[in-house]
Amino acid sequence: MSENINILGYNVSSKSIESIVSEALTGSKLSIVNTINPHSYVEAKKDKIFRTALKCSDVIIPDGSGIVLAAKKLHGVNLRKVAGADLFFETMTSLNSISGKVFFLGSTDEVLEKIKNRAAIEFPNVAVEVLSPPYKPEFSDEDKQSFIDSINRSSSDVIFVGLTAPKQEKLIYDISAKIQGQMVSGIGAVFDFYAGSVNRPKQIWLDMHLEWFVRLLGEPKRLWKRTFVSAPIFLFDLYRTKLMGKNNA
Repeated sequence: MSENINILGYNVSSKSIESIVSEALTGSKLSIVNTINPHSYVEAKKDKIFRTALKCSDVIIPDGSGIVLAAKKLHGVNLRKVAGADLFFETMTSLNSISGKVFFLGSTDEVLEKIKNRAAIEFPNVAVEVLSPPYKPEFSDEDKQSFIDSINRSSSDVIFVGLTAPKQEKLIYDISAKIQGQMVSGIGAVFDFYAGSVNRPKQIWLDMHLEWFVRLLGEPKRLWKRTFVSAPIFLFDLYRTKLMGKNNA
């Protein structure tokens, strides 16, 4: 089986999360690792910059049951869903084993402090640097240069960006050519999950591919669009693609 599977125009990785992280941390250049789910797919349809940012990723991981379904329907392939949280924990575990460094860019000072405190207990060998960016719809060139300078001064192996999609993917796309490290990844809600600000659904819901349902109940105002707008559009495109035999975004 190929290492990537074309799903509606995106090359989604079929590798294990362990392989993805290991290759990124030992590679000769910065690896951009992003996630895709039905909502980000639909948002990218109407946002050319977001679409370009996703397609320029070195690795796209299947963070959504809809993506897993698409792999099965279009290619007969059984993909395993890999959430941003899975990527986060595998990366932190690997960094802990090599006394690595990680940089968190995003969220508030309060959330970042909680992340640092928890990481110090669970991953004591990982040096943690954090930066809370200014709260604004778009970052200026000066903002971006400040992020680049802070990241490079930290000499971090991994940079996690938590700004939610598509803002985080666009920022990574804009600054990746100028930052130093082994891996940069947009992991959005994982910042809040790890800090304890938002509870991630229990494993039983994850195993049943119903994480989306539990999160919808907890944050209906923020997540309703994903369920009632993005999901139907994604499914329409998926089955149209299967019927027509085309697989392009």
